[in-house]
Formats: sequence, C-alpha cells, structure tokens
Amino acid sequence: MATPTTLPSSFTDGTVLPASSLNNLRGAFRVLQVVQGTTATTASNSTSTYADTGLTATITPQSSSSKIFVITSQDVGKDNSNAGNRLQIALLRGATTVVNSGDILAYTDTAIFNIFTHTFSFLDSPATTSATTYKTQFRNPNNTAVVRAQYGGGTSTITLMEISA
Repeated sequence: MATPTTLPSSFTDGTVLPASSLNNLRGAFRVLQVVQGTTATTASNSTSTYADTGLTATITPQSSSSKIFVITSQDVGKDNSNAGNRLQIALLRGATTVVNSGDILAYTDTAIFNIFTHTFSFLDSPATTSATTYKTQFRNPNNTAVVRAQYGGGTSTITLMEISA
C-alpha cells in the first residue's frame, strides 16, 4: 500500500518518472472499499441521554494508516409539544463520539412539528485493521419531549469509504 511519504517531494517538467513513483501515485489516496448501512425503522427518545438511532455500519480497514470517510443522511424530527425542544445527533466509532451536531439542531423557539434531514461528513483516522462500527445516536438535551430518527418513513443511510493514505 502506497503512502504519501514514499512519493517524490517534487516533480520536474520533462522528467520521466520511474515505475516505482508511478505505482506509488496509482496507489495513494484511492478508495479501497465502500460499505453502506440503511434503516427505515423509526427510533424515539424522550430523554437527555444519547440513544441509538438504529443507523449503523461496520468496516474492516485493510491498513491501519487508512482513513475512513463517513457520510450520513438521516431524517430526524421533534414533536410540537414544547417551544424549547432541541435535537442533538452524535456520530460514534464504537463507543467513542467522533463528532456531534451541536446544541441547537431543530431549535425554532416555537412549538411546531419539525422534520428535516441531518447529514454528517467526517474523515476519521481509526488506526486499526479490526472491524470498526460507526453509528449515530440522538437526544433532546432539554428532556421535554420526544425526538425521532427515520421520521416520516424515510430511509436513513450511512456510507463508509476506506481511503488509502
């Protein structure tokens, strides 16, 4: 597997590259595998504790130097019972949160029914060749009403791409 450190530091016009440099260029930064997980099962949470949304996928990197590019698309929402409701979503690698949505997702300051699509795109460096599971979790930090994932019957997706490094 090629790494950026085995490439020449610079190239000069008119120079013919040796086969080893060409092979390194061919092998660096390519997509090695793609894994996708989907779910259309509605998940609900009425607490301020993060709970699984049901969206998950597992990838086994070929190299510990690989990066994993994670892309999610998930229909989520909050009910209309309280103006202060919020919804937070976190992306986890195993039990470790790698990124979260922040504190004001879906906050409208009005008691309206709110459904939208939330996305993550995140480049992770798990540094392993073991099977690695990514998933999303969600909560309402105000603990005042139900929030839902896969709201409205849509299918949510998580795509994992191993990128050679």
